[in-house]
Amino acid sequence: MERQYENKKLQLWLGLLIGIVFGFLLQKGGATKYDVILAQLRLMDFTVLKIMLSAVIVTMLGISFLYPKGKIQLHPKPGSIKNSVVGGLLFGVGFAILGYCPGTIAGAVGNGYLDGLLGGMIGIILGSGIFASMYSTLKKRNFIEDDHFSEVSLFQKMKGTPFKYTIPFALVLTGFMVMLEWAGL
Repeated sequence: MERQYENKKLQLWLGLLIGIVFGFLLQKGGATKYDVILAQLRLMDFTVLKIMLSAVIVTMLGISFLYPKGKIQLHPKPGSIKNSVVGGLLFGVGFAILGYCPGTIAGAVGNGYLDGLLGGMIGIILGSGIFASMYSTLKKRNFIEDDHFSEVSLFQKMKGTPFKYTIPFALVLTGFMVMLEWAGL
C-alpha cells in the first residue's frame, strides 16, 4: 500500500480540504474581519491570537501522535535569524497596513471583501513575483543567507514520546488562553 506522503495527488487534495476547513474556522471565529484584526493589533481583542494558538495546539498534538508512527514526514526549511527578522518586519508592516495576513486574506476574499482581493491577493501576487525575480540578486548581495538553524525540527530531536513535551506545553498555552478569556480579551 502506497504511503500517504508518497501520493502527491492525495497530498494536494488533503491540503485543499484542510485549507477549506481552516478558512471556514477562521471565518467563523471572525478572523477574516478587518475590525477583529485591527482590535488584535491594538491589543484590545485577542480572538485572532486564541484562534492561532488553538491551531498550534492541535497541530503540535497531531504531529506528536502521527510522527512517531511514521504517518507524516517533517521537512523543515533552512533559514537564518537575519532572514526571519527581515521577513517578519516586512510581514508586520503589510499586516499593519492592510489588516490581513495571508490566511485571513484568503478568508476575506471568500467573504467578498474588496480590500482583501485588491490589497491582499494582488499584493501577495506582486510581492511574490518581485521577490522571486530579485531572489538571485538578493542572495548574491547577502541580503538572504542560509545558516540552516532549522534543518531539523524539534520533533526530530526529541527522545521518547513527544507527548512528554507537547502535552505540558499545550496545557500552558490553554491556560494562557483561559486567562485571556477571563480578562475579557
